[in-house]
Amino acid sequence: MELSVTRDRHGRGMRGPFVPQATPRYRTRSQKFDAAVLDAYAPLAARFQQQLHNLDVAVDTVPRMRLSADTTVLPDEIVADGPVPLGRVIPAGVDRRGRPTRPRIVIFRKPIEQRYVSVSERTEILKTVLTALVANHLNIDPLDIDPDFQW
Repeated sequence: MELSVTRDRHGRGMRGPFVPQATPRYRTRSQKFDAAVLDAYAPLAARFQQQLHNLDVAVDTVPRMRLSADTTVLPDEIVADGPVPLGRVIPAGVDRRGRPTRPRIVIFRKPIEQRYVSVSERTEILKTVLTALVANHLNIDPLDIDPDFQW
């Protein structure tokens, strides 16, 4: 694939992608979000290494939960902004084939993307959601993890 750069006729700058898709540095929006989730989770994983060694972290595009329309209070394992789930803790269990599964934290990308404008806001939202989910998984108060925690 060849990148064509057109001339700057109206003073708006060069046309075309800043980083061409063919280069290794190129990342999609979902790949950037996944990396941001890992960056926000890293301090928690380092601090609670022993307790979180078997916890998986996943990113899903949208929440895929069967919630009734008249649900006003969501379960504790779901972190939400009003009625919109932003993340969820899935406890260890057994899958359909009878194999044991590991506990998992799932972050929902689209609802979180709609709630931030800047990268710093994204970092703050992810930090808050992950702190609440890890606290739920460890069965502790989020203030024990982050004294500045606000929801």
